[in-house]
Amino acid sequence: MRCFVVMGVAGCGKSTVGRALAERLGATYLDGDDLHPPGSIAKMSAGTPLTDDDRAPWLDRVGETLRDHPGQVLIGCSALKRSYRDRIRAAAAEPVAFLHLAGTRSVIAKRMAERKGHFMPLALLDTQFEALEPLHREEIGVSVSIDKPLDRVVAELERRLPQ
Repeated sequence: MRCFVVMGVAGCGKSTVGRALAERLGATYLDGDDLHPPGSIAKMSAGTPLTDDDRAPWLDRVGETLRDHPGQVLIGCSALKRSYRDRIRAAAAEPVAFLHLAGTRSVIAKRMAERKGHFMPLALLDTQFEALEPLHREEIGVSVSIDKPLDRVVAELERRLPQ
């Protein structure tokens, strides 16, 4: 497979895990946060959750970036709802595998409280969990628990990576 989305709620480790996995694979990692329009970042920074209409252009950019980037590529993107993943797949115009980093609210809240300089406030974590729809059987992807050391999460993803 060429295109992967490292997905999950805010604070689950998409960037950290995505970078480490990409390095092991000899692939490129891109942070989906960098593809958000400035207005969306301002909205989230102010503690206002994005609407589906707010997310649509961002999801299209994620899919287009997957499509246009040469070689194997991983993008960190929450991709919480199946409709969001469908939109990414449509824009990518090729198969996309979703690598879901799953964790409990308490584990993720602790991580979010410890990180510095990110626009997503802890106050929006509940809205992320409310929106999260697990991968469906017919979607290409895997779900792994983040409640273990980084090297074990990355090794498990590498072992279970859809081909």
